[in-house]
Amino acid sequence: MVDDRLANLLGVTALAAADRLRAAVAADLGHGGAAPALLVHLRAYPGESIEALCRVLAISQPATVRAVDRLAEEGLVERKPGPDRRTLALFLTRRGQRAARRVLAERAASLHDLLAALDDDEKARLLPLLEKLASCLAGDRRGALTVCRMCDRRACLEQPGCPLAHTSGSGSP
Repeated sequence: MVDDRLANLLGVTALAAADRLRAAVAADLGHGGAAPALLVHLRAYPGESIEALCRVLAISQPATVRAVDRLAEEGLVERKPGPDRRTLALFLTRRGQRAARRVLAERAASLHDLLAALDDDEKARLLPLLEKLASCLAGDRRGALTVCRMCDRRACLEQPGCPLAHTSGSGSP
């Protein structure tokens, strides 16, 4: 019974945190769906292709193109020639960089509000537990990039480092 209650409470908390995060980010950006994660990912990995974004965002190629088109029309994303003639490399504009920073700030504020229910000792006990849970959310770099598509990578690079090690390796996902 304890496992059932624990799983239920984790599910409720995870869903509520995701709903709060999604609402806060969409309200600030004016876009929901894949747009916030697209901006955050391109901030960390400039020059990605549509195909790489499809994998990271876990959406179809047409949906990815539509999201990129909307953000490009708003001057947040720009297309440049890719490494070969078949692909385009995607980069954030200055406006896109600012929008990505705001997305991360809204994400952090939303999550800090949730964590405010805990005192400092409780937060210190929760941290290693969340690191342990996060470490098994993906088995490879591609999966880790999908799980971490909205991560504040700077916060996660603090010691001891990302539990998913998604920043190790080079190149695209």
